[in-house]
Amino acid sequence: MLQWLHLLGATVKGYALAPQNAEDLYNLIEGDTLCESVIADLREKETLEKAILDFEPDFIFHLAAQPLVRLSYEIPSETFAVNAVGTAYVLDAVRKLGKACVVVLITTDKVYENKEWVFPYREIDRLGGYDPYSASKACAEIVINSYLQSFFNPSAYNQHQKAVASARAGNVIGGGDWSKDRIIPDVVRALNEERPVQVRNPYSIRPWQHVLEPVGGYLHLGAKLAEDPLSYMGAWNFGPFAEDNKTVEDLVEIAINVWGGGKYEKPQLSGQPHEAGLLKLDISKATSVLNWKPVYNSGKAITDTMEWYKAFFVSRQEIKNYTINQINHYQLQRINEFPSLHKNLFVANNSCNYLQLTLKHLSLKPSY
Repeated sequence: MLQWLHLLGATVKGYALAPQNAEDLYNLIEGDTLCESVIADLREKETLEKAILDFEPDFIFHLAAQPLVRLSYEIPSETFAVNAVGTAYVLDAVRKLGKACVVVLITTDKVYENKEWVFPYREIDRLGGYDPYSASKACAEIVINSYLQSFFNPSAYNQHQKAVASARAGNVIGGGDWSKDRIIPDVVRALNEERPVQVRNPYSIRPWQHVLEPVGGYLHLGAKLAEDPLSYMGAWNFGPFAEDNKTVEDLVEIAINVWGGGKYEKPQLSGQPHEAGLLKLDISKATSVLNWKPVYNSGKAITDTMEWYKAFFVSRQEIKNYTINQINHYQLQRINEFPSLHKNLFVANNSCNYLQLTLKHLSLKPSY
């Protein structure tokens, strides 16, 4: 998102944890040249509040999270603190913001009480969560709804002037992710080291989507909230079309084919933490009300993701330009769907990172 917004003319100030290694995407795109960065934790309530109030944003996009399911079994209380309480800290700061502001808070597709049935989940379906990560994000949704009703009620918009919405997306893939226990980074590491890919849950079905899809959706939602706050508050699903879901094994086979070789194994594992076997999202609200729809199918998403990693190992020095080219290509596909936006933007990023961006006289339609 940082690189994309910089291309659109953003003046950026960031609040984040320090990148963990040299291969983090922030480092690869030379993030320090794209924004002024403050290193701090989302759970530092006073520091976070000061950053927001000093910045006086017109838009807040909150993606901060402990985002890993399997890690949440090791650090459950920290996961709840970051994902649920951290969201409340953001909204507390928004309460003190003495100006109009659009707030888009990103959670996950895993907020639903997943019965692992064939029906895709709608925004009105019951929230839940088996693992601590999913439950913490469902808690975040409850926090968001409570603040929306208690402090940012649409009926009193003229008084508080805060347009608040949540966005639910997951199984996002794309270049630059090196996280542990995520399928694409695990595949890339194994293939690069010429090891068989270990596929834990080959038959699990997921709504895979390229990272540019939901990021574009969040920007689109933010622009809509700015145009007509009362029509777009609430929860929104962003994902692929329901018929486009693929199994983990499907993803691995496509990834190996794009890589140009490799193999995978399906080990017999026992004592593993629970992970859902089937999950689908219903995006009909976004397609019909927001007029948003995915541009890439899952095959294209997997292909573009693996091509990014291939480019990285060929020339790390050129990966920033490669990333920019992928963004520009995606924008060309979606160019007619974004309205113009002329506001300041404040954005929070993931992995407990907080990122804020200012956009001066920005149009989401690039000039070509």
